[in-house]
Amino acid sequence: MTGRSRIAIRTADPSQAVKLHAIIAANLVEGHLLPRTLAELTTRASGFVIAVRGRKIVGCAELAPLSPQVAEVRSLAVDESARHAGVGTMLVEELRQRARREGFDTLCAFTHVPGYFIQKGFSIVPHLWIPEKIFTDCVKCPHFQRCGQYATVLPLDSSVAEQVDRGPAVVARHA
Repeated sequence: MTGRSRIAIRTADPSQAVKLHAIIAANLVEGHLLPRTLAELTTRASGFVIAVRGRKIVGCAELAPLSPQVAEVRSLAVDESARHAGVGTMLVEELRQRARREGFDTLCAFTHVPGYFIQKGFSIVPHLWIPEKIFTDCVKCPHFQRCGQYATVLPLDSSVAEQVDRGPAVVARHA
């Protein structure tokens, strides 16, 4: 049995907020995530998908609506014990499917590791192409205009996604 087959993906609930907080906090050390408060995670738990192996949460990610058209992959975190088992890919794919079902046109992610998202069909774009994120979160962030993250987008309309897959990724980094 592979590591991938032993992992179940499901929706988180508020009772799991402490575990979500722990896995996100453990990934903060690497500098790829922004901190999340326990209160925020408790309130937003139902927007998270979790990867569970046995009784342990080994990964999480949030589908965060930014507007009626755009949703963001936020707080993608995988426990060190489950890395390289496809957990992140499973979480991103689940969020992509949910975003499409919920009627979003675009899924975005802000990341220090754009290659990971490019492998999943996302393209790097200028931050200003996602004003929903800039005006919702970025302007309030202490790292605004110096975060070093890349903006990536994945069109959820299949015909647009095919065009993006055939073209080169646009490289633009937030200054």
